[in-house]
Amino acid sequence: MTEKLTRAWYERPTIDVARGLLGKVIVRLLEGDVLAGRIVETEAYCGASDPGSHAFRGQTERNRVMFGPGGYLYVYFTYGMHFCMNVVSEQSGMSGAALVRALEPLKGAEHMRRLRGDRPTVELCNGPAKLCQALAVTRALNGLDLTGDKMWIEDDGFPPPDIVVTSRVGLSAGQDRPWRFLVAGSPFVSPGKPSLSQDKVATGARKRS
Repeated sequence: MTEKLTRAWYERPTIDVARGLLGKVIVRLLEGDVLAGRIVETEAYCGASDPGSHAFRGQTERNRVMFGPGGYLYVYFTYGMHFCMNVVSEQSGMSGAALVRALEPLKGAEHMRRLRGDRPTVELCNGPAKLCQALAVTRALNGLDLTGDKMWIEDDGFPPPDIVVTSRVGLSAGQDRPWRFLVAGSPFVSPGKPSLSQDKVATGARKRS
């Protein structure tokens, strides 16, 4: 049985949300088509306690969606050319979010291909900017309610996957946090490399404990 994720599901600790999103399905209604993809890679960004988070230095106009209740979309523009999509987590005021880094396309691949160019299916959504392009996600969707009827995330009964945990990709701060989660063996994950080796991540985790 397919169920749309509820507000209460999102209003949980960010790391739990980021891990729990693996295997869930993003659905986007676009120009009469249904575009859908299974989430195979995420990263957790834990607000004021996380130097890698946009919310680390407090609330701004850019990041204010992160400080609201869970279950909303936080979309930001990066490198002057790409959009990235985050799922807001935690209770209002806690500023957590999970970056969606890769999807396995399930429906609407031809529409995605029109948006992304004539690429193989495995390359349509294997990166945070790529999946935003494939789903036509821009800043216009920043603050979108994911419990609504334009774009949402659902549980279709897919069994919990085996999960690989690494450090996050492309960070200069908060590199040692083991907060990148991906479906083991999936060919649809991004080619991004962890910021630190597993040995250094483990060392950093021991220092914080």
